[in-house]
Amino acid sequence: MPATTVLIASPLEAELVDRLRSAVPEVEVAFEPDLLPVPRYPCEHGGTKPDLDAAQSQRWSDLLAGADVTFDFDWRDPAATATNAPRLRWVQATSAGIGGFVARTGLDRTDITFTTAAGVHAVPLAEFALTGVLDLAKGVPHLRAQQAAHRWERYATTSVRGRRAVVVGLGSIGRETVRLLDAVGLDVVGVGRPGRTYDVPGAARVVSTDELDEVLPGAEVVVLATPLTEETNGLLSRARIDALPAGAILVNVARGQVVDEAALVDALASGHLGGAALDVFEVEPLPASSPLWDMANVIVSPHSASTLVSENAALVDLFIDNLRRFLGGRPLRNTYDATRGY
Repeated sequence: MPATTVLIASPLEAELVDRLRSAVPEVEVAFEPDLLPVPRYPCEHGGTKPDLDAAQSQRWSDLLAGADVTFDFDWRDPAATATNAPRLRWVQATSAGIGGFVARTGLDRTDITFTTAAGVHAVPLAEFALTGVLDLAKGVPHLRAQQAAHRWERYATTSVRGRRAVVVGLGSIGRETVRLLDAVGLDVVGVGRPGRTYDVPGAARVVSTDELDEVLPGAEVVVLATPLTEETNGLLSRARIDALPAGAILVNVARGQVVDEAALVDALASGHLGGAALDVFEVEPLPASSPLWDMANVIVSPHSASTLVSENAALVDLFIDNLRRFLGGRPLRNTYDATRGY
C-alpha cells in the first residue's frame, strides 16, 4: 500500500519538519520551502507569495496532485483545491477560526475533512484580553499621555477586583479568559451556546446567548471570544452596546463582524464605553481612515494577539497527534463542522 503523502503547504521551520518526519516515519513528507510564501514575521502562515516560474509552478501543481494530507491550505488557489488535489482527504489548518475562509472559497462544500488549530491560541489570546482589561482599567493610556508631556501629577485609579465581566464564547479561548479574569478578582459570567452544558472553572455562573440581554447591563467588562457564524454575526449590536453600563471595557478576540463597529466607534467617542482592546476588525487591515487609530482609549492590535514565536512548534505537535489518529482510523481533534461554522 502506498505511503500517505503529507504536503507542507505553508511556511514552517526545517527542524519542525524533521520532527514531524521522525515522529511519524511511515508517511512521506513533501516540503519544498522555495515554493512557499515567505513569512514577514515569526510563525506567519500567509506571507509574501513567491513568484514561481513555469517549472516551479508545475512542481507545486504536481505536489498538490499527489497529496493525501496537507499542513494548511493551498496558498495559491485554495478555492480549486478539490480539483487540483484530487487525492486530498484532510487539511490541518493553522488557524482556529476557518469558517469564513472555507465558506468564501467553497471548501465547505467539498468532501475534504478540515481540522482547526483550536486550543493552540487560547493562552496568548486570553493574555491579550487580560492585558487589555488591566491597561484600560488602570489608566495606562493616561499615564502614557502624561509621560509624553513630561507632566508629574498624582491621580487616582480604579481596581478590577469585584467588577463583573461577561465572556461570550466558551471554547478554549473563552475558558482560559475566564480563568485569568477570575484569578485577578473579577466576577465572571460565561456565555455559551443554547442547549450546551459547560464546565468552566472560574465562572460564577454560565448562561446561554439567549440570556445575553439580561447580563450585558451589568457587564463592566465584555470579552468576545466566539467563532464567526450566522448566529454571532452582529451579535454585539448597537442596542446591546448602548445597554452596557457607562465606562464598560470591550475586548474583541473573536472576529470583527461580531461587533457593530460603527456603533462601537460612537460609544467610544461619546465616552459611553471606557475603552476597547481590539485584535480584530470588520475590515482588515484596518483602514487608515478609521477613527479607532486615534482614540487614546483603544488598543489596536493587527490581528496578531494569537501569534506566539513558539506557535509553529505547538501546531506541529497538534498535527503529529492528529496524523497518528488519521493513520489509525481514530477521530481527529478539532474537526471542523460546516453546519456549526467552527
